[in-house]
Amino acid sequence: MNNKIKQTNNAPLNRVDVDTVTVDIIENALRNAREEMDAVLFRTAMSPGIREQGDCFPMIANKDGKMVVGQFGSFIHGFLDAYEGELEEGDIILTNDPYMTNAAVSHLPDWIVLVPIFKEGRHIAWSAMFGHMSDNGGMVPGSIPIKAESIYQEGIRIPPTKLYKKGVLQADILELILHNVRTPQWNRFDLNALVASCKTAAKRCEEIAERFGDDVFYSTMEIMLERNHVAMSAIINMIVPEEPRVFEDYLCDDGVGMGPYKIRCKMWREGTKAIFDFEGTDPQAKSSINFYLNEDMFKMFFGSFTINLVDPQILFNDGFYDLVDVRIPQGSLLKPNFPAALSGRTHALGRIFDVMGGLLGQSAPEAMNAAGFSDSPHLFYSGYDDKGEWFQLFQIGFGGIPGRPAGDGPDGHSLWPGFTNVPNEFVEAYFPLRVESYETIADSGGAGLHRGGNGLSVAYRFLCDGAIAIHDDRWLTYPWGVNGGEPGKRSTKRLVRADGTEEVLPAKCEGVEVKAGDLLYFDTWGGGGWGDPYARSPEAVLQDLERGLITQSGALRYGVVVEGGEIDETATASLREKLTAERGEVSLFNRGGTIEEIKARALEETGLPAPVSPTFVGSAK
Repeated sequence: MNNKIKQTNNAPLNRVDVDTVTVDIIENALRNAREEMDAVLFRTAMSPGIREQGDCFPMIANKDGKMVVGQFGSFIHGFLDAYEGELEEGDIILTNDPYMTNAAVSHLPDWIVLVPIFKEGRHIAWSAMFGHMSDNGGMVPGSIPIKAESIYQEGIRIPPTKLYKKGVLQADILELILHNVRTPQWNRFDLNALVASCKTAAKRCEEIAERFGDDVFYSTMEIMLERNHVAMSAIINMIVPEEPRVFEDYLCDDGVGMGPYKIRCKMWREGTKAIFDFEGTDPQAKSSINFYLNEDMFKMFFGSFTINLVDPQILFNDGFYDLVDVRIPQGSLLKPNFPAALSGRTHALGRIFDVMGGLLGQSAPEAMNAAGFSDSPHLFYSGYDDKGEWFQLFQIGFGGIPGRPAGDGPDGHSLWPGFTNVPNEFVEAYFPLRVESYETIADSGGAGLHRGGNGLSVAYRFLCDGAIAIHDDRWLTYPWGVNGGEPGKRSTKRLVRADGTEEVLPAKCEGVEVKAGDLLYFDTWGGGGWGDPYARSPEAVLQDLERGLITQSGALRYGVVVEGGEIDETATASLREKLTAERGEVSLFNRGGTIEEIKARALEETGLPAPVSPTFVGSAK
């Protein structure tokens, strides 16, 4: 890959011995530089999505593009394979096009900045950061059109472009790009923040190399990758069986009336290599729910998931990639053919984590999570305020995290561990709306020995006429429970008009006109429960009741009878004996029924008709 890098100093970097103390010092310096990238970004970005919510992913990589420290892994390899130009000192690359970077990024609103780091004319490392922009042009505000059938409808496509050439900003290119978005000021500030973040990391890498020497800096990065390789090799041998395991999960619908869409994966181990084969996944959708899943991206999801499951103290990086083989059929929902629409990839991206949990847990059920990493709900609200100025809100909602072997799932938490909620005070100060309630939904988490986290109910009162769009899933299928745990409740969206009339909104809708005074109840799904709910301590159930996390009738799901604020021990013992006998044998997964059964009761439980079976053009190969 380095033949695309133009150096004025071609002296090779050499592998040398590095003592463990020096390795630890440099490792922590790189970790700190990665954290400093976030600090610079959050303090200089303008949009609430990046500044307040943290919708970005930083990375420092070695000279070959392998992430050494970062959040989810490197996309540089895919970029370099697709990039045909030459890179030299002072160049800074900007791109957002999945099809031109081998899915290094997966939809157009995510803008990537990549910086090759040089020291005295020699290429020594990379820094990179991508952030979700408030707008990218296209059919709808926010640039995630549900009804798009082509990526050409989703906004401006930026091929890998030198935003800076030898340190000089290409202002005409930048102005051309910003001319095509609805929020040019926010995008400009956010892009400058991404660049500043990457340049900060570059400066820190140069300082480390200056202090310890280029060869020591290079060798330490190699050692850090090798440490991860050793740790992940042990983890793979421990949790990935040689006998194949298969798991299927579903996206509820595509926003245009069809669904559900199946994601299927088979996993097994050959020697030290873990293999994931997505054969059997449905063909690509006509609308925008396709997720162009780069094989290396799945590897980083797998590594992040397993390290956090087994030992979060292990440094996550790209050192283990040769231990994983990923096979994704071309033309499938996870590898669509150009120019398929990709903007709504959020739903499948979130579902991949549930699929991994279902696969890995079959060999060690006592160590698996239930479902709940199921989506990343979006709300858009846009229009002109009373002063005639354009406003555009993009906000990510949170759902219930699944019950786990270690305990209950957190209530109302983000799928992405680095994300935070945008403070309600911030939203109310900058947008014409009022947050009238922000609370967990009692009983929405699946019952279990360890309770699934509750979903969130946020009530938005709109203060100006405008339009909203909603992007969510798990309104049809349930976040499944495991080891006897029950599924979490499904998501719902309800709009109460100022005149008192109500309507149930689909989980995926756009262009919904709202008037001043209308109230939206944005309710997300709960996490699945873990373990036998009848084995949960009655005292823990009573505590949940006192905290408002469950209701008195919800306590009966655990076989616990509460009267007058106290546990009726005799009635509880009798009820648990009765419910245990009626339940019979406990299955590993509790999905709430078959797909046919779930669809049959959709209208009664959700107020929405079940989607019709998808029709596909072509097939996955």
